[in-house]
Amino acid sequence: MRYDYAIHEQYESLTRSEKKVADYVLKVGSQLMYATMSDIKAATKVGDATIIRFCQKLGYNGFSDFKIELAKEDFTQQAETRPADYYDDISRHLQEALTATAKLIEPIKLNQAIDLLSQARHIYLFGVGGSGQTGDAFSAMLLRAGVQTTSISDPHLQAQVASLLTPRDLVIGLSLTGRTKDTYASLKIAADNGARIIAVTNNLNSPVAQLGEVVLQTAIEELLNGGSVAGRISQLYIGEVLVKGYEQRNQVDAVALRERVLRSIIDKRIE
Repeated sequence: MRYDYAIHEQYESLTRSEKKVADYVLKVGSQLMYATMSDIKAATKVGDATIIRFCQKLGYNGFSDFKIELAKEDFTQQAETRPADYYDDISRHLQEALTATAKLIEPIKLNQAIDLLSQARHIYLFGVGGSGQTGDAFSAMLLRAGVQTTSISDPHLQAQVASLLTPRDLVIGLSLTGRTKDTYASLKIAADNGARIIAVTNNLNSPVAQLGEVVLQTAIEELLNGGSVAGRISQLYIGEVLVKGYEQRNQVDAVALRERVLRSIIDKRIE
């Protein structure tokens, strides 16, 4: 049964506080899958127990279970309305991801991030899962601009490296949700040791964003479709913008650097 039908069916049996949660859920719709308990508490002025009881009265084990069902419903609806030429739909979605992310760029914050890149002694990229893979690609992009970085996706190694950082070091934290526990924990250790932090995330109010001296915002929310191509494109677009900004700020001879890189690998090609 759809979540909104279930709410209307159970509405009269809900307590006054639970009805506040129900009204909020009906108002925000499927966007609730990107919300946290704290978001709902702030909007409805109820406690954790009320939110959990509300979810259980609808037949779910708890809030996380409810969000997963919301994500499944949303994913199914999108699949049902997807046109027959699905490849065009995918292309349009990727283009929208780039356009939406580009609109979120703030020149002042971007320049601050480029300053941090230019001043850092060592640069590390922290991310896990799909964001960890993005970190590897971002590191390779920076290398072509003459910037040597270290991308780390293992949380234990992140924590060890973070414990040895100083104010002369920079960490770029990648997390679309901004709520990835491992990434947050590693960035917190780095920040406590004085390292400079750039956060790349969707949510400006997320824990990861709160640790960032500079926050560069992406635009792709994903739950059931975690690690999507659109999410990575959103992150990599930010990376490419940072690289180009760094090259311009520091008057990098991009052609000469790329020639050196090309000559180092050209013999590895099969003719």
